[in-house]
Amino acid sequence: MDSSKLNRILADRRDEYLEQLFTLLRQKSISAENTGMDECAHLVKGMLDEAGLNTRLIDTGGHPVVYGEIIKDPDTFTLLIYGHYDVQPADPLDEWNSPPFEPTIKDNKIFCRGAGDNKGQFMAQVLAIKTYLDTIGELPINIKMVIEGEEEVGSRNLASFVETNRDLLKADLVYTSDGPMHSSGAPFVLLGVRGMLYLEFTAKGADWDNHSGNKGNIVPNPAWELIDLLHTMRDKDGKVLIEGFYDNIRKPSEKEKELIRNLPFDREQVAEQIGYKDLNMDGETYYHKLTMEPTFNIAGFSSGYGGEGAKTIIPAKATLKMDIRLVVDQDPDDIYEKVCSHVNKFSPGVKVRRIGDMQPSRTPAELDVVKVVTDAVRTSYGMEPVLQPSLGGSLPDYVWTKILNLPSIVVPYANFDQGNHSPNENLGIDNYFNGIRCTYQVIHELGEYASKHNRL
Repeated sequence: MDSSKLNRILADRRDEYLEQLFTLLRQKSISAENTGMDECAHLVKGMLDEAGLNTRLIDTGGHPVVYGEIIKDPDTFTLLIYGHYDVQPADPLDEWNSPPFEPTIKDNKIFCRGAGDNKGQFMAQVLAIKTYLDTIGELPINIKMVIEGEEEVGSRNLASFVETNRDLLKADLVYTSDGPMHSSGAPFVLLGVRGMLYLEFTAKGADWDNHSGNKGNIVPNPAWELIDLLHTMRDKDGKVLIEGFYDNIRKPSEKEKELIRNLPFDREQVAEQIGYKDLNMDGETYYHKLTMEPTFNIAGFSSGYGGEGAKTIIPAKATLKMDIRLVVDQDPDDIYEKVCSHVNKFSPGVKVRRIGDMQPSRTPAELDVVKVVTDAVRTSYGMEPVLQPSLGGSLPDYVWTKILNLPSIVVPYANFDQGNHSPNENLGIDNYFNGIRCTYQVIHELGEYASKHNRL
């Protein structure tokens, strides 16, 4: 591949490719508020059309999926690229240093809602396809793109969309660019994500708040009921005591253990980044806990009076919100049933409400396509990528690995300090164009791989 020619073309098209992204960023697409969603879906469709893909909008029962494809030969290696066109709300508006839906360049970064999450990243992929077609004439592999509009509200219709369109989505590999690069500035190659189960626990005492003196020792306090329940669910060392909670967890392979041992880790830097100076663990422990172990996290606890000064009451209600990060092969349905059984045993009056969930996902590190993509990323960036078995967070990656039974790889293009979901979200201009180069290189090397394995 002639990288110098690619660099010349990108230099010539710099303003054009930036303006295409700016046009997309100016179009609001806030899925949580249903603001601008149809307009943005049609805009994305037009951009995929212009890039050379055959596109259509597919109804999901919610916001439509933008689907595009270039089929060279049905028997050729097929890459399925996933992204999302919806964005988070811009609130709080007074914390933005520039208008949230007007792209503003400062310090070689594009500040705008959706710049890094995820419009800038999937546009890099779209423009890589366009550039490849313009320079080479045809793609070496088949390309399919799925750009959904509900990722920021939990991808609530993506699984049913994938189930319904299994034949349409047949592929050999799924490739996603979402999230930030490694804190060191090195590119990431991520092979999975943790799942999640989000629950709400509610305990009720009296029908209304009571005076804590006049009714103290008489009326039960529901906050204590939840605290007592929590003590039955987790010990002082962090081990979850719910029966069967650790069943079905897949042990890491020797290859995955090796990857974890070799991941870069600077304890002091990480401690500063997370605002916890007392962090005291080595890199292997840190990454194992972050990628291979489930969590049992209290996300919120509310009861009684929380304002200024004093108010002496026994609250009538207490509410606990919990997010439980799951690892392969834990199942949200199974964990939910086990939590409910535990609550019924120790605190049957507490109500448990399931707010949301997502299954975990992991692609084996030993697969040939993992090496091909890793080599392509290394070549494109000119540095060793950080190959990590799993992300600590959650994405709807399971729809590819569990419904379509495909390997799935995530290669983020955004800068580490992109500020996604926060005011002043941004994407480095260099990150944007490096994402185009990287996607171009991945397509090229997958074509080489397909050719060697008689898939052309």
